Amino acid sequence: MTLFITFEGGEGSGKSVQARTLHRRLTRRTIPALLTQEPGGTALGQQMANLLKWAHDTGISPLTESLMFNASRVQLVTEVIRPNLQAGKLVICDRYTDSTIAYQGYGRRLDLEVVKMINSTATRNLMPNLTILLDIPPEEGFDRVKSRSIQKDRFENESIAFHRRIREGYLKMAASEPERWLVVDARQPKAKIARIIWQRVSRLLSTQGTGSG
Repeated sequence: MTLFITFEGGEGSGKSVQARTLHRRLTRRTIPALLTQEPGGTALGQQMANLLKWAHDTGISPLTESLMFNASRVQLVTEVIRPNLQAGKLVICDRYTDSTIAYQGYGRRLDLEVVKMINSTATRNLMPNLTILLDIPPEEGFDRVKSRSIQKDRFENESIAFHRRIREGYLKMAASEPERWLVVDARQPKAKIARIIWQRVSRLLSTQGTGSG
């Protein structure tokens, strides 16, 4: 079995909760699975994540930002994702290349082809079998963020217009590759979202000859 599943979504979408829920469900079924995240997932990646999320007023340019995310990504793919896929594990990643296209491409308005080229170089064209998008209007996502967060990171401090462009970008990507993407309305109850995700993952597992229970 070699399955690579990624979770995507804007701020407050609940994607991290659903990624953890899926990982727990797989583990209960004794399906070897690893959960990791971007930015971060490695010692070097975590240092870069701290800079990217919390280095306010540093004037990081959009291209620099994109390159920093991909530097972290190279390390994660090399150190964590590829070795675990090669070992036969199902790998779940909370954010991946589509985040860079959405945030730096659509959000920061970098040239999309340049962003895609950098992504491809960083990952050596490693793409997920399934990408799950937790879709929510930015205004509603930020209502959730406000209720849980004491301090906003650099991206949470961006304008609603920035986050609307990100959502638009995600939906465009999903529409262009419907076989890879599963778009889920993130405003639904968490249990219902988890069931929708599990139905799709179960189908993938069955094609790999793994019992989904």
